[in-house]
Amino acid sequence: MSKKRHEELKKIISHHDYHYHVKDSPQISDYEYDQLFSELLKIEASEKNLDLSDSPSQRVGGAPLGAFEKASHRLPMLSLSNSYSPEDIFDFDERVKKFLKTDKEIEYLCEPKFDGLSMELIYENGQFVRALTRGDGTVGEDVSQGIRTIKSIPLKLPLKTPPPLLEVRGEVLMFKQDFAKLNETQQENGLQTFANPRNAAAGSVRQLDPRITASRPLRFFAYALGAMEGVEFKTQADIGNYFSEANIPTVQTKEDLELVKKATGPQAVVDYYHFIEKVRPKLPFDIDGVVIKVNSLRLQDDLGLVARSPRWATAAKFKPEQAQTVIEDIAVQVGRTGALTPVAIMTPVKVGGVTVTNSTLHNQDEINRKDVRIGDTVIIQRAGDVIPEVVSVILDKRPKSSKPFLIPDHCPACGSKVVKAEEEVVTRCVNPLCIAVVKESLKHFVARRAMNIDKVGDRLIETLVDNKLLAKFSDFYRLTKEDILSLERQGDKSAENIINSVENSKTPTLARFIFALGIRFVGEQTAKHLADHFVNIENFLKASEEELLQVPEIGPKVAKAIATWTGNKVLVKEVHDMIKLGVNITNPVRSTEGALSGMSFLITGTLPVKRDDAKDVIEQNGGKILSSVSSKLSYLVVGDDPGSKVEKAQSLGVKIISWDDLQKML
Repeated sequence: MSKKRHEELKKIISHHDYHYHVKDSPQISDYEYDQLFSELLKIEASEKNLDLSDSPSQRVGGAPLGAFEKASHRLPMLSLSNSYSPEDIFDFDERVKKFLKTDKEIEYLCEPKFDGLSMELIYENGQFVRALTRGDGTVGEDVSQGIRTIKSIPLKLPLKTPPPLLEVRGEVLMFKQDFAKLNETQQENGLQTFANPRNAAAGSVRQLDPRITASRPLRFFAYALGAMEGVEFKTQADIGNYFSEANIPTVQTKEDLELVKKATGPQAVVDYYHFIEKVRPKLPFDIDGVVIKVNSLRLQDDLGLVARSPRWATAAKFKPEQAQTVIEDIAVQVGRTGALTPVAIMTPVKVGGVTVTNSTLHNQDEINRKDVRIGDTVIIQRAGDVIPEVVSVILDKRPKSSKPFLIPDHCPACGSKVVKAEEEVVTRCVNPLCIAVVKESLKHFVARRAMNIDKVGDRLIETLVDNKLLAKFSDFYRLTKEDILSLERQGDKSAENIINSVENSKTPTLARFIFALGIRFVGEQTAKHLADHFVNIENFLKASEEELLQVPEIGPKVAKAIATWTGNKVLVKEVHDMIKLGVNITNPVRSTEGALSGMSFLITGTLPVKRDDAKDVIEQNGGKILSSVSSKLSYLVVGDDPGSKVEKAQSLGVKIISWDDLQKML
């Protein structure tokens, strides 16, 4: 019975994955999906000899690989001839007609040319068995483990009679918005940022650890066939329709735009080229041109190949949206986490219809690689049609007096000495009271899960800092009603509410207080472990790095970050100033009685309730929250879209439960 139910669940969950990740039209709630996934995991944890090859649970990524294996393509993955002029489309059409010895207009299938990583998916009897990169067109690399984690790719084709062999060719890519978020995360963690979405996609696929690939927002769109058995098509359009029937993602329509079109004759193709060029900025992904294919597969066979390119297809690329300008200065900005980011200040120039004045240079390594200097004449373009990027320096125009640019060794905002960790590419100001990062630090301080100063929003903090009324945490407790009334658009009642909100925040728990300080790597759960261990604020402030390592789940990196913070006399004084101003830090004893007493929990995925609320329920009933999977963990609570913690929990024999299971335990 369990085996039969397991097969049913695999089909049901895969069906909903398709509608969520490909069609963007979920058919059930996250909670309902969570229940199905939890049931699947429970069966897989309790039953042996189940077929897990196409199970949605396998998308979290397996063990790291030592290296990628090479494998040959059954049919070569050919490259297309390129042009940068729509007029060349007429020449292409003329060549096609001449070879076919016909004067009749040819029907073409036109589609966007993705700027991603070419990929071949191999299905045998409807089952996903392998993914190969293009490589040199004849031999590619086996990246199956990473590709398996992309949720839009079906692991089993939902066809009544799946073909014995179907090779699907397409592109792995990353949407522009997802790319921007990934770079933010990379920057925050001191890691190398990616130059563009294509590099990000390629770098994500070629990770030897598939769990990293699983954590990246990758997508796949199919557009061509490799080898096949047991299925026949008449046109290129038929292939796309078949892919759609098999739940394989294709880019037929996006943003309410018909992106794949049939066009008869070269003028219709040129019209399509200009249409795609016009809507290009609206698309969520990068493209660099259009692909034109003879629609009839019979005519494709007649046309054959020339060298390593098909006679029946061509690519018409868009001219790069580039321009020349001069770097007038390089300013160093200090971000929310203290990261120093060099920014090129340029003579204003239009690129793709947008006036560009600034461009990030990312970090010192990037500046050195491109050898960008103040006064240089440079080529710039808009990476991903959005982000201005310095492509190269025109060395012939470089001023003789130019000098290499170095990021300063002291913060340009506060003067503190900056730090560049060995494992990071980012130079960072580690002074949390630096004026450049103080606004974001203050916003974190007042957050609901921190000090909970609920009447003080982001805009008010910006105004208070700009008006010199707020520069550090303790200044909140120095604010008066008159200070608030001195600001524009602040009335008597509003000022009173703000002051009352500040007053009500003066009795935080030790865990909330530590979390509110914004110490790097110290999240809410780590703050609770610190509070439990040190009991009061003075013990915490005096703790050595060795003592910090005794706290459950705190490793060397976190311990070092905390010790650096508490070793700063200015910051420690700030804590004492808040206490003098009336902040009374309490440490209520966590409940040790209740239905969950003696048990430890960890949450992964999205629950039907807010994660913070779920943690509160667990702790209020005597349970303890851990921050990683280990043999000491009693239960892993799994929600929608869980991460790699599921696999680790399974390997350690940790019991996996749903939110509903937890409710029953209560």
